[in-house]
Amino acid sequence: MYTINRAVLRPFAAALALVSATAFVAQAEDAKKADPALANQLDPNAPDKDQKLIDNFAAVKVEDGKYFDKEGHPTYHITNDGKKFDWYAYSGYRRYHAECHVCHGPDAMGSTYAPALKDSLKTINYEEFIGILAGGKRDSQAGQERVMPAFGDNKNVMCYADDLYVYLKARASGAMPRIRPTDKEEKPEAARKAEKECLGG
Repeated sequence: MYTINRAVLRPFAAALALVSATAFVAQAEDAKKADPALANQLDPNAPDKDQKLIDNFAAVKVEDGKYFDKEGHPTYHITNDGKKFDWYAYSGYRRYHAECHVCHGPDAMGSTYAPALKDSLKTINYEEFIGILAGGKRDSQAGQERVMPAFGDNKNVMCYADDLYVYLKARASGAMPRIRPTDKEEKPEAARKAEKECLGG
């Protein structure tokens, strides 16, 4: 009786698996194509644009690549049919998902123990946001106590406070959906300088 070495059989098994996968993909391609409009309707996380907030948060001036609303607070600037984001909104997305999403959920959607910041930023202004971020907050509701820690001494948060605020404003108004921005403006030189000074590098 012949015995075949396992090392000899592995390439044949891999080839068989590849042929099976290719056949499955070919069958899948024959399936009916998805309707993106229907998919967005059924997606509970599809962007919920609030035109009043979009108008209220609209950028009215830009200085050194940073946009400001009519109140003089940092805000987002999205162009190219919602596909290109200003540097600060993009940076805010990255910083949020590095520092905040563990408690407040991905894309600022909230969790069982921390509120959805995409909703909070509909009413919290810039000064309140910075105050809570730096000093923390204690909130007791329905017998539950929620504690937001203070990040005033955390440079990885406070050096990017404006970026976080800009990103969360974009999420609050629905101007930025639940996506990782793929197209962005170049990082302004002013942002590089401020980052270096804040981080002490």
